[in-house]
Amino acid sequence: MPIRSLRSIVADQVPVTARKSLTVREAARTMKASNIGALMVVDGTRLVGIFTERDALFRVLAEGRDPGTTELAEVMTTQPSTIHPDAPFIDALRTMHRGRFRHLPVVEFDRPLGLVSVRDALDDDLADLRIALQQHEDAPY
Repeated sequence: MPIRSLRSIVADQVPVTARKSLTVREAARTMKASNIGALMVVDGTRLVGIFTERDALFRVLAEGRDPGTTELAEVMTTQPSTIHPDAPFIDALRTMHRGRFRHLPVVEFDRPLGLVSVRDALDDDLADLRIALQQHEDAPY
C-alpha cells in the first residue's frame, strides 16, 4: 500500500476552528453540528490550542465549571502537538500513540489545514503502525 500523506487526508477538509473566547457550550454545539470530537482553537489564523470532548468532560463538567461562561482559553490544551501536511500518516499515528491522544492538528506555517484522528486510520495503516511499534520495542538500546 502506498504511504498516504497527511496533505492528501486533509485535502477535502474545511478546518473547523474556534476563537479562544468561545464558550464551551458554543464549542460543544459547533462540534455536534460538525460531528467532530475536537476543535482547533485559533488566534486569528494561528493555532493556539485544541479543545476535545475529553477536555469538556474532565476540565469542565468534572470540575463543576459552567459551560455557558467558561471560555475555551481556560480549558483548552495549549501548544498542542502538531504535524506537517507532507508527513506520512503513519507518523501521525505514532505521535498520537506516544502522546496518548486521538486528534492531531495538521499545520503549515502556524495555520491549521485540518485535523486527523485515529478514526482516519485504515487497516493497512494500523498494520504498519503495529510493525513499526514492534520494531521499536525489539530494537537494542
